[in-house]
Amino acid sequence: MSASPAIPLASLENAAEFRGRHIGLDAADERHMLDAIGEASCQSLVDGIVPASIARREAMKLPLPISEATALAELKAIASRNRLLKSFIGQGYHGTHTPGVILRNILENPAWYTAYTPYQAEISQGRMEALVNFQTMVCELTGMPIANASLLDEATAAAEAMTLARRTSTSTSQVFLADGRCHPQTLEVLETRARPLGIEVQIGSVGDLLERHDCFGVLVQYPTTDGEVVDWRGLAERVHAKQALLCVVADLLALTLLMPPGEWGADIVAGTTQRFGMPMGCGGPHAAFFACRDAFKRSMPGRLVGVSIDAEGRPAYRLALQTREQHIRREKATSNICTAQVLPAVVASMYAVYHGPAGLTRIAQRIAAYTALLADALKRLGVTIRHAHAFDTLCLETGDRTAGVSARARELGMNLRTLDAHTLSISLDETTTRDDLVRLLQVFAAPGQAVPDLTIYEQGIEPLIPAALRRTSDFFTHPVFNTHHSETAMLRYIRSLSDKDLALDRSMIPLGSCTMKLNATSEMIPITWPEFANVHPFAPADQLEGYWILERQLRDWLCEATGYAGISLQPNAGSQGEYAGLLVIQAWQRARGQGHRTICLIPSSAHGTNPASAQMAGMEVVVIGCDAHFRPSANSTATGSRR
Repeated sequence: MSASPAIPLASLENAAEFRGRHIGLDAADERHMLDAIGEASCQSLVDGIVPASIARREAMKLPLPISEATALAELKAIASRNRLLKSFIGQGYHGTHTPGVILRNILENPAWYTAYTPYQAEISQGRMEALVNFQTMVCELTGMPIANASLLDEATAAAEAMTLARRTSTSTSQVFLADGRCHPQTLEVLETRARPLGIEVQIGSVGDLLERHDCFGVLVQYPTTDGEVVDWRGLAERVHAKQALLCVVADLLALTLLMPPGEWGADIVAGTTQRFGMPMGCGGPHAAFFACRDAFKRSMPGRLVGVSIDAEGRPAYRLALQTREQHIRREKATSNICTAQVLPAVVASMYAVYHGPAGLTRIAQRIAAYTALLADALKRLGVTIRHAHAFDTLCLETGDRTAGVSARARELGMNLRTLDAHTLSISLDETTTRDDLVRLLQVFAAPGQAVPDLTIYEQGIEPLIPAALRRTSDFFTHPVFNTHHSETAMLRYIRSLSDKDLALDRSMIPLGSCTMKLNATSEMIPITWPEFANVHPFAPADQLEGYWILERQLRDWLCEATGYAGISLQPNAGSQGEYAGLLVIQAWQRARGQGHRTICLIPSSAHGTNPASAQMAGMEVVVIGCDAHFRPSANSTATGSRR
């Protein structure tokens, strides 16, 4: 008998199986496409397109590919390097329970995470209905007449509020006032966005600042970053007396119990929907919300879904008010927001549909009751609570015990927020339990001091929300929020909407690049692992080792691929990445003494966010015309000066 041929182990152990299954092309498919365009090989195609002067001559120094199973095992090992402590940090990020029916049938379902919305409303009717639910949810909780279909995150939504106020206020001032009790990350983004536009941001006590400054807008947090529920009604009157606009960053869950900003004079309300079923995920992605007065709707950033009538007289959803968008207005655009956090927005809207008004109110009431209970028990231990009014966050004056108390909390598996050397805060959420409260009290109890018995509160406790600011208006009266409360009803509703969409589970998607549709299933699996999903972005660095490993890997690989010395992973959208890049270019020019170079050349074929980003960066946009093949023409200037 002849000997069996040797089996090449290397060909069996590489990741070709993943590549072949994910991309889905075999050699015959590749040959067919090359023949159609008249090329002998993929290499000859590349050689004919990429100029020899910039063609890569050496292979990238990257790790060898691995299989799906091996990659998931490695990711599991990396995830285990994160230390998962119970978070009481707050600061805009909270623990939440994603209902199983939403987790399995939306967040983990390619019918939802691969569908594409912009420019394709007619084949996205299910997602459009979910986004109408999102807009309705935001309008009714904030008390505002109009809301968009989501933005990227809370901090940039607040910055969009600032620039909308600048465009629509009748004040001639270039000053924007921000209360110092807004979240720190929000204040930092405000200052970054304001600088290129010539806006002066003043941060402090807005009541005092109003005495000293004219302004075009004011930003406050409701409740504040340290938890206080402030009555801003008098401030609204003072702001309007200066022909300025009042912008409010609000907690949507708190608004089930608090008087909505739209009822006490807010002009713009923004924030995050993260605690509506989207895990913290070490910072995102999460859908921001943005609502405003009806008079500002044509200047509102982002996308808005409207209801129209189709050719047969039936209701149909469409993207409305698109004339202000970047792909039409371009260098005259007032925002570079191109898309939205649609998948997280759908999760948040379905969370509201599933729980309904009564369910959301119960969740908020439980948090408020636990906050009041914890405050009373801490007072019994001798702890000073700074504010009398709160929803979910307590500010504690801990003096020289601050560092010790924080360390003791970590020993017991909990993260508290350190506001300064003498102050801590504790934020409760939907996931807080009675056992958590007992452990928190153990942290603050002195040696030998008995922890208060929580059974004394069985008859109930008065929340710390001031009577004058308690919500009395109804919300979520539409049937969609009062119908789908059983798992089967919710499952059928989700399925009925996905049946109206075109996604990768049905067909190739004809348009768009900035979606999740190209992610393989094995790449989506880890996002719901607790070691990744339940990590707070401001947890101590020694608890985030797994995230740092992933970030370091990606930075190194991108640097190898691009040839750059460093990579920033902070921008959360392509539009934000190009904006960040333009700011870096400006800083580089200033450092070279060339700060006067403010013209940005952009081909007329470029994506609309390009000129919008340049405008936001304070640059003068000069559009370069293109030939019939959309290539920039050296002798053609479409618009702008030719300096």
